[in-house]
Amino acid sequence: MTDNLILATDSYKHSHFLQYPPEARAISAYIEARPNDFAEEVLFFGLQPFLLERLGRPITQTDIDEAEAICAAHGVPFNRVGWQIILDEHGGFLPIEIRALPEGMIVPAGVPLVQVETTDPRLPWLATFIETALLRAVWYPTTVATLSRKCRLIIRGGLEQTSEDPDGQLPFKLHDFGARGVSSGESAALGGMAHLVNFMGTDTMEGLIAARRFYGADMAGFSIPAAEHSTMTSWGRARETEAYANMLDAFDGEGRLVAVVSDSYDLDAALTGIWGGSLRDKVLSRKGTLVVRPDSGDPVETPLRAVKVLWDAFGGAINAKGFRVLDPHVRVIQGDGMTPGTIARLVDRMIEEGFAIDNIAFGMGGGLLQLVNRDTLRFAMKANAMRDAAGVWHDVAKAPATDPGKASKAGRQAVVRQGDRLIALRQDALGAAEDLLVPVWRNGAMLVRHSFEEVRARAAA
Repeated sequence: MTDNLILATDSYKHSHFLQYPPEARAISAYIEARPNDFAEEVLFFGLQPFLLERLGRPITQTDIDEAEAICAAHGVPFNRVGWQIILDEHGGFLPIEIRALPEGMIVPAGVPLVQVETTDPRLPWLATFIETALLRAVWYPTTVATLSRKCRLIIRGGLEQTSEDPDGQLPFKLHDFGARGVSSGESAALGGMAHLVNFMGTDTMEGLIAARRFYGADMAGFSIPAAEHSTMTSWGRARETEAYANMLDAFDGEGRLVAVVSDSYDLDAALTGIWGGSLRDKVLSRKGTLVVRPDSGDPVETPLRAVKVLWDAFGGAINAKGFRVLDPHVRVIQGDGMTPGTIARLVDRMIEEGFAIDNIAFGMGGGLLQLVNRDTLRFAMKANAMRDAAGVWHDVAKAPATDPGKASKAGRQAVVRQGDRLIALRQDALGAAEDLLVPVWRNGAMLVRHSFEEVRARAAA
């Protein structure tokens, strides 16, 4: 990872200042998630950290000298004159304007989220030069936020059908365990923070720090004491009951939860012989709640079986919607093998068996923060207009005959609300409508700053 913004790009882009037409004075480019098979709508999120941390740091003479040396050795041209203008005349800040939709907004695929335009007529190439860093900064947190939201909608549907308190239950129904499964700490921070737009349960502490640093969130997420296999198996198989009892004693308290992984040896034996057997009375005498965690087996039928066995052992009540809710001393969390598809299947099976979704929580790890890529939502950044020396804007677009789905938008874009839906228009066709793509950054100055509460409110609307 480099702190040198000049090098945070594709090698070939260093030659682009020699490739634009000589009359070019400004380039406009936009970012969108093109129509895709994963989600019809995306939850836009994550531009603000890039503005604050990357564009907010001016380039230095050292950066220019380093980039020039690397490009020379690497075999690509280097625009020393252009970068020196940025340093000497713009204080090291890129002369660009970035317009964007409000973060947290739910946006149909195919509608621009961000638009970039150069502001110094000598440096039109800058808008597309930053594509690599800017697109990466947007596609990843937006994709994770969209995936997390997809799970939220599935879980919310199950809660609304079966729970007496769907709004109170929902924020803690999907827990992020993904920190160890991502490619870097930066990914953990951005992805973990993106998940927290939709939920409040996480073990990814980098996400908490990112939400605090970039969006002013005092504390965006919460966790509970929980066992892992190392802490349980260190007691040895013969003392499995003692290991569980220690968890019950160490973390009891009014309203407190503790999660105990229970499949280190034999889940069914643990459910019937320990939780529902030798430790049953101890569980029922506690002030807090035991959350049993299966961690292997079929990701749908195994947690369902756990709920059913706990119902037989601890009982519960039938709620006002006619669904079974376990005794408040016990719950289940399933974190292994969870995807939007398996979550949906588990929700359906719980309902088929007459159990409220109150009884179970879900967890996701690498599947939440790592098993996504730029093509999940078909993200792209494309130039859409060029201004010439006379001040006239000309359309720029691609239209590949071999893949019409990759055709790009021509002309500077605007986004307007049409009824209850957002649509893209050309700026020159905007008329009296309000353009929701508003300037958020210009020439090193932050123009709009969102709070985490604002982002969450838009995403939940």
